[in-house]
Amino acid sequence: MIKTIRNTAAAMLLGATALSAPALADTNGQPTTASIDADAEGPVYDKAMFTQFAEHLGTGIYGGLWVGKDSEIPNTNGFRNDVVGALRDLSVPVIRWPGGCFADEYHWREGIGPQNERPVKVNTHWGGVTEPNEVGTHEFFELVRQVGAEAYVAGNVGNGTPQEMAEWVEYMTAPAGTLADLRAENGHPEPWDVPYFGIGNELWGCGGNMRPEYAADVTRRYATFIKAPADTKILKIAAGANNDDYNWTETMVRVAGNMLDGLSLHYYTLPEGGWPPKADPVNFDETGWADTLAATWRMDEFIAGHSAAMDKHDPEKRLFLAVDEWGAWYAQDPGTHPGFLRQQNTMRDALIAAINLDIFAKHADRVRMSAIAQMVNVLQAMIFTEGDQMVLTPTYHVFEMYKPWQDATVLPIAIDTPTYSHGEFSLPAVSGSAVRARDGKVHVGLSNADPDEANSVTIDLDGLDASRVTGRILTAPAINSHNSFDNPEAVKPASFSAARIRNGKLSVTLPAKSVVVLELQ
Repeated sequence: MIKTIRNTAAAMLLGATALSAPALADTNGQPTTASIDADAEGPVYDKAMFTQFAEHLGTGIYGGLWVGKDSEIPNTNGFRNDVVGALRDLSVPVIRWPGGCFADEYHWREGIGPQNERPVKVNTHWGGVTEPNEVGTHEFFELVRQVGAEAYVAGNVGNGTPQEMAEWVEYMTAPAGTLADLRAENGHPEPWDVPYFGIGNELWGCGGNMRPEYAADVTRRYATFIKAPADTKILKIAAGANNDDYNWTETMVRVAGNMLDGLSLHYYTLPEGGWPPKADPVNFDETGWADTLAATWRMDEFIAGHSAAMDKHDPEKRLFLAVDEWGAWYAQDPGTHPGFLRQQNTMRDALIAAINLDIFAKHADRVRMSAIAQMVNVLQAMIFTEGDQMVLTPTYHVFEMYKPWQDATVLPIAIDTPTYSHGEFSLPAVSGSAVRARDGKVHVGLSNADPDEANSVTIDLDGLDASRVTGRILTAPAINSHNSFDNPEAVKPASFSAARIRNGKLSVTLPAKSVVVLELQ
């Protein structure tokens, strides 16, 4: 989990895939034009871009995912049936665990064996509450099994040793040996697959406060001892930079790149006020809306900068960039524990999600994994729980609408949109991306950041013979509309009919503050 200071941006940037924005005071009814080149296919939008992040933080694990086998809340082997079902409906491809900052103080042996014999520790990073270690390695892989996902395990570089990390990898993956016998004794004779392994987390901060040169040397050392069994592969992901620290990225790739498969990047959208987060997640005005959406567009700038730094030593793009912590960070909900990072999720967060998913499409040649923070009850969560209740957030609905992007082929889209401006904050009014899904169907995602005015979009469909369009929309009456336990469907997708195809052009009228996903046939 990142602790960062936001850089204020007054005027924003490039859109998803190519975008120009004339300087207007507001959109003022100015239309958007675009083109999709279906003959010039881009890279694959890797399904791992939809990775979810579950850290031992607040009620993200305990109460959010895990209630225990004896709970009256319906569960399977301790994990809530309602939450697991909702995650399965998202087709969650990968889950990152156990942190975050928690990972760099986590000792895996404390989370195996009989639960009543595991040590109870203090979670020093998140609230100073006790950590019962009820959810450890075996429980995590049970969650992965139930969700139908793959594992992204984060190892302890902060206060762990290379030996401890190596033995954890062996415990999880080895087909035979003493550690495999111990795994069997604890209930799982067969090895698990570990497709992704994180070599620490935020080594520049909570993972050890290291300098980049030292962190790169440490990464080389630990990577040496992460060994996959024969005929298997573990992709090694180094702890990358915060925000615009391009020197960290360049140093890590130069020094340790030959021993790695990927490098992380963390960027959280912080409204005005910086660190620590002060902005209210619900009670905000249009300035708070524009400020936040302008800030989230910085993701495009940061990915471009880090990609350029990686290109210096990896021009073939063998290494991938994993944006494995991103999303909005506000002040916690009133009355909640300040160390639990629980914050309500509004229509504003839906726009943040859509804009970032579009940005990732633009950079899919380098960005092949991302993980929003976090999955349940923490920060820009997919799901909220309270007791036996569960509610889906606007962000959840955006991820569900963008499911066809998983492992689809990116189609280049050039967008010329007016600027939406409010006060000192400016950003493209319309964001978008397009893909050809695995079933051959073309999908187009479009969002309108203007909270008051609709925007008419006309897209040239070059190389695409389509005559029919269907769609869904996510919008709401107010910029701070949100789902609660009392009103769980205030913001939910609906069918969308304000789109048509004629003479090789797709015409769409985007309502104010909306996310629209179209299917072309």
